[in-house]
Amino acid sequence: MLLEELCALSGVTGDEGQVRGYLKDYLKPYADEMHVDAMGNLIATRQAQGGKDAPTVMLLAHMDEVGLIVTGIREDGTLRFRPVGGIDPRVLISKRVLIGEKRVPGVIGCMAIHLIESREEMFKAHKVDKLYIDIGAADKRSAEKLVQKGDYIIFDPRTRYFGQDMFKAKALDDRAGCAVLARAMEKRYPVNLVAAFTAQEEIGSRGAGTAVFGVMPDAALILEGTTCADMAGVPQHLRVTRPGHGPALGITDHAAIVDKGLRNFIIQTAKQAGIPWQNREGIFGGTDAGLAQRTGAGRPVANISIPCRYIHSPVSAVNLRDYEAAVQLVQAVLERMDGYFKEA
Repeated sequence: MLLEELCALSGVTGDEGQVRGYLKDYLKPYADEMHVDAMGNLIATRQAQGGKDAPTVMLLAHMDEVGLIVTGIREDGTLRFRPVGGIDPRVLISKRVLIGEKRVPGVIGCMAIHLIESREEMFKAHKVDKLYIDIGAADKRSAEKLVQKGDYIIFDPRTRYFGQDMFKAKALDDRAGCAVLARAMEKRYPVNLVAAFTAQEEIGSRGAGTAVFGVMPDAALILEGTTCADMAGVPQHLRVTRPGHGPALGITDHAAIVDKGLRNFIIQTAKQAGIPWQNREGIFGGTDAGLAQRTGAGRPVANISIPCRYIHSPVSAVNLRDYEAAVQLVQAVLERMDGYFKEA
């Protein structure tokens, strides 16, 4: 499955080449044009049914994932590291990782509980500088034969189907959006479709501004894996999205204010097509929408997001019904998008 294969790839921020290469191969039968810009964004275009004079709609989904990077090698052969993107250190202990292009296996370790002398320290979360990665090397010289400073580190890439229509993997933020966008490119629409698979979103949406500036579309849709908080103990009003209830439509966040007319058009389309959807009931965080909205003279933007549990951690989970509904919704919106521009 496309989503499964994308999640298994390495693509920590700044090292998106493997994901980009996979998507280039996937899009060859569908894209009329493709190029990679200086930031590493993959830009693919599919012309409108009626020719290039139609409005241009840009869809953005970021290729990069949160991960780690090697910052040093100790004398005992263990590795020092730092996060790339926002990761809570509490989720790192004992997680399996792969390092560098050779995918050297390792495990994130810390001092055993038996050796902690202070009861106060026992109940504190370990900071990253107290953790290390064990690759089984006997000493620094042995480790240097396998890894080096600057090597990117991904979490265990194995994927699993579980429960009722659930799928778990690393990097669902935002390989889920990439998969939806890739499938949208399989059709031709009454508008010009520009698919931007962006780089370096997790450290400030660096690729999105360059991608949008190079196209200057008439409207932009951002496809994301967004936060769920539907677990036990979380009050109802803090449950941002709920798996199994369809893709989520935002109103605002820390980076952008969604265009009201475009959002209403998406909702109307979902209702007409019988596609489930839900409100994103939170305003924290940010996506590529922020830069897409502010670049050049600006443009209307909206988010179509897939609810993901446990994002920015070694494993996240989505309901596959939400993923399929997102594909259907994006395609339905694009099929009707010429009507949006006539009414705007």
